[in-house]
Amino acid sequence: MTRFAWGAASDTGRVRQANEDSFLVVDGLFAVADGMGGHQAGEVASHLALESLQSGFTAAGTDVLVRAVEDANRILVERSTTDPELVGMGTTLVAMALVEASGRDAIGVVNVGDSRLYLLSDGNLAQITEDHSLVATMERQGRLTAAEAAVHPQRNILTRALGIDGTVLVDSWEMLPVIGDRYLICSDGLFNEVDESRIAATLRRLADPNETCRELIRLANEGGGRDNITCVIVDVVDDAGRDPKADPANRVRNSHTGGDLTVPEPPGADPKPTRAPGVLRSSFTWRVGVFIAAFVFVILTGFAFIWWTGTKTWYVGVDGDKVAIFHGKPGGVLWIEPTLAEDSELLIANVPRSAVIDVQNGVEQPSLESARTFIDNLVEQNLKASTTTTLAASLGASTSSTTTTTVQ
Repeated sequence: MTRFAWGAASDTGRVRQANEDSFLVVDGLFAVADGMGGHQAGEVASHLALESLQSGFTAAGTDVLVRAVEDANRILVERSTTDPELVGMGTTLVAMALVEASGRDAIGVVNVGDSRLYLLSDGNLAQITEDHSLVATMERQGRLTAAEAAVHPQRNILTRALGIDGTVLVDSWEMLPVIGDRYLICSDGLFNEVDESRIAATLRRLADPNETCRELIRLANEGGGRDNITCVIVDVVDDAGRDPKADPANRVRNSHTGGDLTVPEPPGADPKPTRAPGVLRSSFTWRVGVFIAAFVFVILTGFAFIWWTGTKTWYVGVDGDKVAIFHGKPGGVLWIEPTLAEDSELLIANVPRSAVIDVQNGVEQPSLESARTFIDNLVEQNLKASTTTTLAASLGASTSSTTTTTVQ
């Protein structure tokens, strides 16, 4: 079974009067929420969201984690509509949890808002979550550079948060746990003050999760401390990989009660798992299933239409020196070539002059019978034309004969 070592810390910062951040650290579930709303509403929102998340995470599944976040959103909306002092409250939420996927341990990740989860793996730092903010959206659209987004005056405007609407879209991922990997969950009070290169260097330099959290908070305050700062660090470990000098218990503080929670480091050793290709993958949700089903339906519909167009139509064309009926479209459709259905006795030389070009290009018909009728009409037109020509010739001959007789 996968085991973690963790540490956490939260600080009001140098500007704010109250700490509206909250964090949650229990065995197998870790989260950070950054509240908003003022007049202690943000503090209530973040604390209530994590309390709901913990009570709703009743089984080791990413889908359960997503539903717990959705339930937390519902509870916040209900609370803000019934308590006038909490109207407009909301919070971000980012969490990771030990879940089961495809019969093995995995790390489920959920995110709403602009708090972040980072992964330090093999010394490289990567942001796993995607910010739900105005400037992040503009940056993804190419309307802002990363440098412009970092100093944009509207960088704190969120496009998604808990407690704002009755429904919320929750981003989710699943990751394979690998011994030695280090996860950082944090509020924007950290990464707005400390650039990612310094965050990565600190995560690489310090082994103890609690010490690392305290150092990151010190750097954020050193950078200005203009917002609350919260960090949770989670290491994937086994007994053999544990630092013997590290404190055997991690003490973390709940920023709202002010109390300390002692969480012993879990005992036991696990064999190191092998990293599989594609460590990060989006979790398969019903939305993904609907999208795939719709995509497959469109593709199959397209193929069906092409097949129907190429095999269920007919046209009158030319086969050698004769008029013939073909099965398919003139010239074919993609890979479906027309086939000769039947020849007729009508020669192309006997087709009425007005219809020759159309027949040579192919005249489409809805059915085999209509194609035969079309050829019959051509034959009939040819016979009429021939009769007219013969009659005209006869009349011409009679006139010539009468004229000759008169002369004699």
